[in-house]
Amino acid sequence: MALLSFERKYRVRGGTLIGGDLFDFWVGPFYVGFFGVTTAFFAALGTILIFWGASQQGTFNPWLINIAPPDLSYGLGLAPLMEGGLWQIITFCATGAFISWALREVEICRKLGMGYHVPFAFSFAILAYVTLVIFRPLLMGAWGHGFPYGIFSHLDWVSNTGYAYLHFHYNPAHMLAVTLFFTTTFALALHGGLILSAANPEKGEEMKTPDHEDTFFRDFIGYSVGTLGIHRVGFLLAINAVFFSAVCIIISGPVWTKGWPEWWNWWLDLPIWPSQVGM
Repeated sequence: MALLSFERKYRVRGGTLIGGDLFDFWVGPFYVGFFGVTTAFFAALGTILIFWGASQQGTFNPWLINIAPPDLSYGLGLAPLMEGGLWQIITFCATGAFISWALREVEICRKLGMGYHVPFAFSFAILAYVTLVIFRPLLMGAWGHGFPYGIFSHLDWVSNTGYAYLHFHYNPAHMLAVTLFFTTTFALALHGGLILSAANPEKGEEMKTPDHEDTFFRDFIGYSVGTLGIHRVGFLLAINAVFFSAVCIIISGPVWTKGWPEWWNWWLDLPIWPSQVGM
């Protein structure tokens, strides 16, 4: 079915979550919807506030702009605009924009009659963000534990947070997250390379089929998960990588306050070492 012919079938009113027919239309290829409007509003307001904050700092150098969270002394209260209040408003706008975008994706899925895999996956990216700027600061009792908005300032925050727990890569959830991120890229590299080689045969040969792709992996590792299965594997690897990255930061401070190497002392105390059994 031609794309334009298909669009006439699904570009009908209905399937919205709230608002009914309000903004239930398209502008060119883009669906608007109520949540499309709220996304544009929050994104525009947050961006304008970042530039306004930069103007108050006297620099528009993207490397040097720094919208910092409130000082720890403000706790979970509202701070003056130029002392962290701007960061609080921008954080609210960013959260509103991200959630609105996910809900807009849900409405598009409903119109197409497809599953909610895309907004579900995007919700894990939202989880990672709100964990850093909302959940962890709430658990630690101050908005000042959130990260600043800026390039160098954000990198400094990452470095300082890592050093605050000595060797952050000893964080077990961080280990899982990094492993899953690398495994995700490895799986996508294998999948992408296989598709590329199957779709671009030698000159004079026919394009290869999924049977060839399955055979390659059966010969290579003894098993092929299949054309649909590899996308499910990639999906699960990716969302778990993001999930454990959120876990690794939310347990650093609210749960564990010492250096992460010290957490591994339980390993040294296992009764499998000569020193633990009196040898």
